[in-house]
Amino acid sequence: MQWKGLSISPCNLCPRECLAHRAEGQRGFCQADDGIRVARAALHPWEEPCISGPKGSGTVFFAGCNLRCVYCQNYEIAAGGKGKAVTAKQLADIFLNLQAKGAANINLVTPDHYVTGVAEAVLLARDSGLALPVVYNGSGYEKREMIRALAGIVDIYLTDFKYMDPALAAGYSAAPDYPEVAKGALGEMADTVESRSLMRMV
Repeated sequence: MQWKGLSISPCNLCPRECLAHRAEGQRGFCQADDGIRVARAALHPWEEPCISGPKGSGTVFFAGCNLRCVYCQNYEIAAGGKGKAVTAKQLADIFLNLQAKGAANINLVTPDHYVTGVAEAVLLARDSGLALPVVYNGSGYEKREMIRALAGIVDIYLTDFKYMDPALAAGYSAAPDYPEVAKGALGEMADTVESRSLMRMV
């Protein structure tokens, strides 16, 4: 699947650009295939109080990860691949179900390696009445062009910025380019959100 210059096969979604042919069953660093795998979807009342609201953030955890840090608190999900395969339509229904339960937002946790399908799911859900803000809860290890492609789909970026030292990034996340990549991604996020805010004001 290709979307706005991004492809899952050969995969170029993340900065690693491993070019895995996911549609043919090959898995890259993230361990994802050509589907979408959800590990957990539920209201999360303790997820960043400023965005969780009285009933909680509508949190969707995705299996796999393009970093797989040695200290990961969700190792079984990130590296073990635990989760259930869903279609974009099923994921859209999950979003709508979380909205019906009173979620303050739809919180996408580590969605980078499924971004094409996740974007499709958000659009499908909005066509069916999703009115909540969409939160992109990632590691910061994201390509600028991917952030640009998400303009109009993502409303809030919640980034877990990890390293300013390339040596630490290499040692703990096998990503020596993390500081450079993440700073670029953060700049793109700020520009995208600011542009959208200005459009709303006009």
